[in-house]
Amino acid sequence: MKYVLVTGGVLSGIGKGIIASSTGMILKAMGFRVTSIKIDPYLNIDAGTMSPFEHGEVFVLDDGGEVDLDLGNYERFLGVTLTRDNNITTGKIYNYVIEKERRGNYLGKTVQVVPHISDEIQAWIERVANVSVDGEEGAPDVCIIELGGTVGDIESMPFIEALRQFQFRVGTDNFCLLHVSLVPVIGVVGEQKTKPTQATVRELRALGLSPDIVVCRSQLPLTTDTKRKISSFCHVQPENVVSVHDVSNIYGVPLLLHHQGLPNLVLARLHLSRHHHHRSSLSSSSNLELIPTWLADWHQLSVNLDEMQKSTIAPIRIAMVGKYTGLSDSYLSVIKALEHASLEIKRRLVIDWVEATDLEDIPSDESQHHQQHHICEADRNPLAGSGYIDIEPSREEKREKAWKTLKEVHGILVPGGFGDRGVEGMILASSFARSSGKPYLGICLGMQVAVIEFARGVLGWKTANSEEFNKQADHSVVIFMPEISKTHMGATMRLGSRETIFRRHDSKLAKLYNVSPENSIIEERHRHRYEVNPSYVKNMEEKGLMFVGTDKEGVRMGVLELSSHDYFVGTQFHPEFKSRPRHPSPPFVGLLLACWRQEIKKNLNEGALGPMFEKWHMS
Repeated sequence: MKYVLVTGGVLSGIGKGIIASSTGMILKAMGFRVTSIKIDPYLNIDAGTMSPFEHGEVFVLDDGGEVDLDLGNYERFLGVTLTRDNNITTGKIYNYVIEKERRGNYLGKTVQVVPHISDEIQAWIERVANVSVDGEEGAPDVCIIELGGTVGDIESMPFIEALRQFQFRVGTDNFCLLHVSLVPVIGVVGEQKTKPTQATVRELRALGLSPDIVVCRSQLPLTTDTKRKISSFCHVQPENVVSVHDVSNIYGVPLLLHHQGLPNLVLARLHLSRHHHHRSSLSSSSNLELIPTWLADWHQLSVNLDEMQKSTIAPIRIAMVGKYTGLSDSYLSVIKALEHASLEIKRRLVIDWVEATDLEDIPSDESQHHQQHHICEADRNPLAGSGYIDIEPSREEKREKAWKTLKEVHGILVPGGFGDRGVEGMILASSFARSSGKPYLGICLGMQVAVIEFARGVLGWKTANSEEFNKQADHSVVIFMPEISKTHMGATMRLGSRETIFRRHDSKLAKLYNVSPENSIIEERHRHRYEVNPSYVKNMEEKGLMFVGTDKEGVRMGVLELSSHDYFVGTQFHPEFKSRPRHPSPPFVGLLLACWRQEIKKNLNEGALGPMFEKWHMS
């Protein structure tokens, strides 16, 4: 087993995850079997209870593991299926060691960070690295390990020490360390500064780890002098200083690493022989660049995305009506799934973010208060409105802008979420989509608000609601799942890959998934506590809201469609978690195709999309 450790310095969010994923993707394209591990030094057992505002989305795995979003990047780049054990946290390690101590496994010894915590970290890495994640038998060839955070963080010290020991445990010929750093440009002169990289490498070496390759993030390619300087002060050869400058899209990162020679550096360090011959073919973007055949598919993805962004055809606009819109990473997998669908149909996509609370009605007393506040603000600030002072928009202005966006877009997507904030705004968005005919995709909570809205707007149950938001509602059309704990929040939901059976094979989503009467089962990942109340299903179906996908017993509603609508779809599962660049998620493709079809009906020849509609069975 070979190990590639990716660490980071200077600051967080520097791109370690993408560089680790890209390195693994290159090795896999060269014929090696690759797995990956993400180390998060926080004390949480997992990411399940963490706020999306603080940590981005919680990515859900097939086995129900709630993990860091970087594991989503690994699965999308590598095409593998990881497990909860592929995400190591300080909380998991300490919890495991303390449980062993309580059972008496240490025979009365004093339990310490070294050796007990450090040994457990090493044993965990070795055990997980040897588990197949690609469906084939036998252990993988290479394990990519990403250490989260920044070198020098106090919480990552036990992992640094464990990894220092680990390089000798597995043998230095089986261990390659990539250290990702930042080379900023300061001032108008544009000089690339190497001191931050020198400092972080010096700190890493003081802790007992010496990088084999220094990967430098920068706006522009590193100059020869910059590379030579980093080489001199960081104890690496000049060719082992890799420049990773900004590129137009993330699919270009593996190509950039290839052009910088990273594959050969890693192979040489780990004493590996290339499995695929390094043949080359001309790149369609440049006659001067040669792309190896094993990177051709990835290169085409990057080229296609660039060409779509340059297209003069107006983009498809999708309104994302959510409650965590202040941080786009909160919906990273949804964004990627839309991007994959966009690549599939070769049409540029623009996401218009709509904060759900901005759609909600404003109480009259609050509206008057805001009006008075702005009058006073203008009195106090003579420069207000002159361009010198940026005043926070009023609730009325935010609401007007949100509704204007909703009316202008081609389609509406309401993603998952928890808690009652913004739910009434989501219900209004669902109502608008249903009544206006705009294509709609509701995921998890987005499906539930569609059910609540239908009960209110069509069945006339004005107080219909979910037990999550109002336990005393006259009509609880969404109820709490009875099988889980009501007192614990972590890992207590309906989690992971579950089967959904299509009861109607002529439904839109059944066609998109290409199911048949002989094979009507799909598997998607779930993450929810509440679901549609089966007691009200008959009432809704009589009015046209059809529940076309359920569990085996027909009790849990998995997919809904509005029969009278061009594309009004809800899924209780999260299809975004299994979307891949070359295998886009069917509900997202259906949403974009429905938007395009409506646009074609208004402006162009309806037959223009024939082949794509036939491919996805939407003709």
